[in-house]
Amino acid sequence: MKIYVFGNPLLRKDSIAIKIARKLAKKFPEIEFKEFDVVEDLEEIDTLYLMDVVKGLKKVKIIENFDFIETKKIFSLHDYDLSYEVKLLKKIGKIKKVFLIGIPFGKSEREVEAQIHLILKKWLAQLKQGS
Repeated sequence: MKIYVFGNPLLRKDSIAIKIARKLAKKFPEIEFKEFDVVEDLEEIDTLYLMDVVKGLKKVKIIENFDFIETKKIFSLHDYDLSYEVKLLKKIGKIKKVFLIGIPFGKSEREVEAQIHLILKKWLAQLKQGS
């Protein structure tokens, strides 16, 4: 299992996914956490697992439907974000399913790490049952 982790390590509030992934990589050696910035490097895949900070969430949430995420008009590449990329990749058939572990913006690592740990245990159990 591979989880693509987004964030900016230079910004404290946007680096939480990266920090948590580094900690969880030690607890889950069977999961590859890939710190990711350039989405063009994604290979064609059935199920894509992501982890990123999401504004507007109150608690950690698994997001499967990106249709509800509001996208603004793109005027430059600075406006192009993960939600646009996921919608585009799904539309052209490069990915079929997407699961995003949405981390609430502004929460501490301590507040969300245990919640993410439980999600990963559940996903791994489901993958083992399916194989």
